Amino acid sequence: MLVLLPPSEGKAASGRGAPLRTESLSLPGLTAAREEVLTELVDLCSGDEDKAREVLGLSEGLRGEVAKNRELRTAGARPAGEIYTGVLYDALDLASLDAAAKRRAAASLLVFSGLWGAVRVTDRIPSYRCSMGVKLPGLGALGAYWRAPMADVLPEAAGSGLVLDLRSAAYATAWKPKGEVAGRTATVRVLHAPTRKVVSHFNKATKGRIVRSLLTAGAVPEGPAELVEALRDLGYVVEAAAPARAGAAWALDVLVDEIH
Repeated sequence: MLVLLPPSEGKAASGRGAPLRTESLSLPGLTAAREEVLTELVDLCSGDEDKAREVLGLSEGLRGEVAKNRELRTAGARPAGEIYTGVLYDALDLASLDAAAKRRAAASLLVFSGLWGAVRVTDRIPSYRCSMGVKLPGLGALGAYWRAPMADVLPEAAGSGLVLDLRSAAYATAWKPKGEVAGRTATVRVLHAPTRKVVSHFNKATKGRIVRSLLTAGAVPEGPAELVEALRDLGYVVEAAAPARAGAAWALDVLVDEIH
């Protein structure tokens, strides 16, 4: 099972250990693209600070994020699972998983990123600020930039099992499963049952809880249909139907009564 996650805008501080080595990150087929984005971002943030804030979509109060990006090659690095914070990652709470569940997380979770493309939660990275929606001056929109390198690397990473896609729309632009891989991919939408509306905060929190539940239970569903059954066994209310055509992903709705 491969679980695709969005990153978080909020991030913990960089570590005090050795700095980033892009060649040490998972999915080595993305190394050249990562270096290109990293160089462009550091160069941008080493120049006109106001221009950098505009490109990155940062308010005056987030001016310090520009300085942080400027030091990306020398800042300490720590596991991505510790860098990413926010609602989904608070609910997932990787640090409190038992040893077996942590091993499953290391093998199955893949976090998408405007800067790194995608990383495992065990990959050591510094704290940064660069969303997938950013348009870097020399590279253009990052969602479009990452499509070609992702198309070369992600099908192999997906293996032959289930792909559980929990990414937000901006990060889904970087790679869309196709063909046979799409047929074993499931996307998840979390709905407030009484209103059948998506509420951003509890949507993220519920997705974090879903991943934690699967990791803790040791569930390894072989495909989307088996995922539906596994989630129902774990107490989730799930609505799903097989796609109408071959090569399309399954769409699952998880219904939640309480918003928290």
